[in-house]
Amino acid sequence: MAGGLEPDLAALRRELSGPAVFSVLIALIAVAVTFLIWRFVQGRRSSRKAVLLLGLCDAGKTLLFARLLSGRYRDTQTSITDSSATYRVSRDKGTNVTLIDLPGHESLRLQFLERFKAAARAIVFVVDSVAFQREVKDVAEFLYQVLVDGTVLKNAPALLIACNKQDVTMAKSAKLIQQQLEKELNTLRVTRSAAPTSLDSSGGPAQLGKKGKDFDFSQLPMKVEFVECSARGSKGEEGDADLEGLEKWLLKVA
Repeated sequence: MAGGLEPDLAALRRELSGPAVFSVLIALIAVAVTFLIWRFVQGRRSSRKAVLLLGLCDAGKTLLFARLLSGRYRDTQTSITDSSATYRVSRDKGTNVTLIDLPGHESLRLQFLERFKAAARAIVFVVDSVAFQREVKDVAEFLYQVLVDGTVLKNAPALLIACNKQDVTMAKSAKLIQQQLEKELNTLRVTRSAAPTSLDSSGGPAQLGKKGKDFDFSQLPMKVEFVECSARGSKGEEGDADLEGLEKWLLKVA
């Protein structure tokens, strides 16, 4: 009986040692490695629960922060420290993120970014759409500093440019703000390429966008979106804020 099975066993051994089985094993190993990498990345991402609110002074970050949390209007003043609170993005699912409003003053904003950047799941960069034309260089300067930061580049948190104060007639559109920021960031990249001041995580100069091409936001490692909003709202203190686009984005990135 054993002798009768020998030819079959020999044939099975030949098949198992053939190129087809080797290819299957390689494929299985590749799938396993991909899964482990995915779990590692997801684990790191899930540990980052903060959504940072950044921007220049008077961009409307603090009012936006208050509106998201309570829905109510309140008078605000220039912040000199951070404020944080839990924000429920979905009542049905109970999904929460931690909103952190950071000071926009030039002497404070980078030190607070340094403190919280590693925890950032997403960043909302708030722009004053009314004052944008005169502040474009300062806005681009701060955004450039954020985008070439080594930790931000490595973690690639989702980025939303929130074009605030759209209730005012003279407010610039999100499309125009995007075009002007890309132009200014490209200029900053060119002028600083000879002597860069920002370093990536490996200690070398950080590169903004793709070398040899004019900068646009699609070249960044994180997904960048623009939205028009109004923390004050078209009816002022008595009305509701226009934050629908921002709220949808927060639900998506949570």
